[in-house]
Amino acid sequence: MRRVFPCSVAKLYCHAQPFRNAHRRFAEHDPLNSVCNQELSGDRSLDITAETCPMTFVRTRLSLDRMSPGQTLLLRLRGEEPRRNIPRTATEQGHTVLAQREEPDGTTLLLLRKGG
Repeated sequence: MRRVFPCSVAKLYCHAQPFRNAHRRFAEHDPLNSVCNQELSGDRSLDITAETCPMTFVRTRLSLDRMSPGQTLLLRLRGEEPRRNIPRTATEQGHTVLAQREEPDGTTLLLLRKGG
């Protein structure tokens, strides 16, 4: 024998919301977008927008050499060549690229952590 419930009781047991899992905890929430929109900051900052290669990495390396392992350096740079070369060279030397973001004014913010 099948039992028929009134609509109000059926609505209590039938959820129209999508299943929430560990990767997407709330509807309309994009974790990657919320991380990308955070304000980037570092222990030190360096503006190399006026420099050209190879001076862009020379100034970056001098700043990293003056820092303690684990500290972060926030770089502001401009141009395609530094955007490609600085993260690659920093990684080769044992540093970590934590974030890279394009700004509306055409510059790039690059957050590096000095390796040990």
